[in-house]
Amino acid sequence: MSRFFAVALLAPVLALPWSAAPVAAAQSFQHPERLGAAALQAAQSAPAAAGPGLTLTTTAFEDGGIIPNQYTQAVSSPISPPLEWSHVPAGTVSFALIIDDPDSALRHTPEEVLHWLIFNIPASSSSLPENVPHDPTLPDGAIQAENTGGVTGFRGPGAPAAGPYHHYLFQLYALDTKLDLGPDATRQSFLQAISGHVLGKGVLVGRFHR
Repeated sequence: MSRFFAVALLAPVLALPWSAAPVAAAQSFQHPERLGAAALQAAQSAPAAAGPGLTLTTTAFEDGGIIPNQYTQAVSSPISPPLEWSHVPAGTVSFALIIDDPDSALRHTPEEVLHWLIFNIPASSSSLPENVPHDPTLPDGAIQAENTGGVTGFRGPGAPAAGPYHHYLFQLYALDTKLDLGPDATRQSFLQAISGHVLGKGVLVGRFHR
C-alpha cells in the first residue's frame, strides 16, 4: 500500500479527536438505526409546507373569463353572481368582499370604480348566493356599503363598448376581527380598517365590456 493511499484512508479518522474516532466509527457500524432516527428527527423539525391559500371561485364564469350579461349593466337590473370560497385561514372571524374596476380612473385621479363592498360576513359562511339583495344590513349581519353609483350593494360592470375589456377584481379578505363600520363606509375607510387584520386573500378576475 502506498503512503499516500494510507493517508487518504486515515484522513476521516484523523479529523476526529483521537480518542473519539474509534468510538464514532464503531457506533456508526453497530447502530445504523441511529442514523435513520437522526434523519427522521431533522425532517420532523423542518417547517411544514404551506397549504393552499384562500380561494375564491364562481360557477358563473372562469377566472379571467367574460362575465355573463345578467351580472352586468348590459341588462337593466343586473344581479350579483354566486361566489364560493375555500381554504379558510385558521382564526378567521369575518370575511369582506370588494369588487373594483382597476381599468378606470375617476375624475382624472387614480381612484377606481367601486362595484361592491360587503363586510362582516360571518366566519361560518363559505359562499354568497346569486342576487344578494341591496339591503344595507343582511339577515346574517353582513353590511353593504354604497358603490360608486350611489347604490347600496352590487353594481354590475359597465365598461363601454368602445375600448378594451375592463378587468373586474373580486377580492375576498379573511379577517381576524369584525369591522366597526356601517353602511356609510367608503373604500378608503374600509381599506384602513382591515389593515393589520388580514389573514388571507382570494382574488377572482372577470372581464367585460358592452
